[in-house]
Amino acid sequence: MTSSGGGKIEAIWLKRAHRGPMDPVDQADLIAGHGIEGDANAQRTKRQVTLIEADLWERVRADLDHPTLDPSLRRANLLVRGLPLANTRGRTLQIGPARLLIHGETRPCRLMEDAHPGLQAALDPQWRGGVYAEVVEGGPIQLGDPVAWAEAEENAAES
Repeated sequence: MTSSGGGKIEAIWLKRAHRGPMDPVDQADLIAGHGIEGDANAQRTKRQVTLIEADLWERVRADLDHPTLDPSLRRANLLVRGLPLANTRGRTLQIGPARLLIHGETRPCRLMEDAHPGLQAALDPQWRGGVYAEVVEGGPIQLGDPVAWAEAEENAAES
């Protein structure tokens, strides 16, 4: 799917509690109108799942001259590669059987600076902090699952 403008899931994290640690997992269940099963941010109205781009995280690492900076410091739920997330408010993302409606940019907060000096500023430009989304169709997801814009999939099916 990467060749047709899609990407894949490279990491999944669950947050145990508000401001709690981010636990890496190999799979998770997305629940419509709820979020990720077992995640502290579940049941929020629009910010049920957060996503960051692996390619942009690599730029952040380069800007901070820290090639091993762990992307879990961003405190997002999903790390995707091969699919740009900037300026995607209102678009629907397909991950396996699940669909996420992107509601906006996740702005970096003071927690980023506490995690690593300079991280908040490095995440600020170009939607590097990622996006937040609502689960509109649930289903299981796992590492390596394809990620694509639902509109692109629908347009390809109509062709």
